[in-house]
Amino acid sequence: MDWEPYTQRARGWFESLRDQICAAFEEIEREASSNAQFTYTPWSREEEGNDDPGGGTQGLMKGKVFEKVGVNVSTVRGNFPKEFAANINGADPENPGFTATGISLVAHMKNPHVPAVHMNTRFLTTGKAWFGGGADLNPPIPYADDTEAFHAQLRAACTAHNPTYYDRYKKWGDEYFYLPHREVHRGVGGIFYDHLECDDDPSWDRNFAFTQDVGKAFLEIYPKLVRKRMESDFTPEDEAQLLEYRGRYAEFNLVYDRGTIFGLKTGGNIDAILMSLPPRATWS
Repeated sequence: MDWEPYTQRARGWFESLRDQICAAFEEIEREASSNAQFTYTPWSREEEGNDDPGGGTQGLMKGKVFEKVGVNVSTVRGNFPKEFAANINGADPENPGFTATGISLVAHMKNPHVPAVHMNTRFLTTGKAWFGGGADLNPPIPYADDTEAFHAQLRAACTAHNPTYYDRYKKWGDEYFYLPHREVHRGVGGIFYDHLECDDDPSWDRNFAFTQDVGKAFLEIYPKLVRKRMESDFTPEDEAQLLEYRGRYAEFNLVYDRGTIFGLKTGGNIDAILMSLPPRATWS
């Protein structure tokens, strides 16, 4: 099956979602009397012997509410390094070709009472074709009602497609967003899914619709949580907790994050790959 038209359809959605999210975040900055806006830096991938390796655009904003937020989109194609291909669904050293398109977002907030957040969705083809993604909330100072609201939005998105999705993907998220070396979760969870395979038009449409609804759920709930907490007073102790938490976040993304590893192994743009790292952090 020729998956290229499907890759382009997914790419169009990811770029549209990027535009909607960035507009929503810039509006929050306007409400905080800030003129901060996203800057967009295109980049091109290079691979020897590949005339069309693709690339992407890094979107970055540093403002009054969002200390650092990156919203990246990319569409890349080529061949996995042979030693890495064995780790990828449907790829092997004899069939290392791939295409990948997706959106990746990480927001680090200035106010410790506003949760940091991650969201990523993607479509990949190797010897197989599949969707993956997820979102998780990462508050330095957790609030039970924020956690419940975030999970309720994801639960609704999942249940609309399959009554088993939320429990299954929440459990996967709990297992994935975890730092084994510290024996702690990096936040209050969310969902994580991968290898949602497509064999034909109906399965692609079904999985694409679910992936779109994950993005819509994020866009619906996260700005509400930001507005709820962004004017909260905070103490030096609160900020110290924020910076220590960010250290944990950096550890996860540098050691365990699949997206970081994928980008580095496939010759992606270093600045875009590492945009998830916080602007400030501390280690005790």
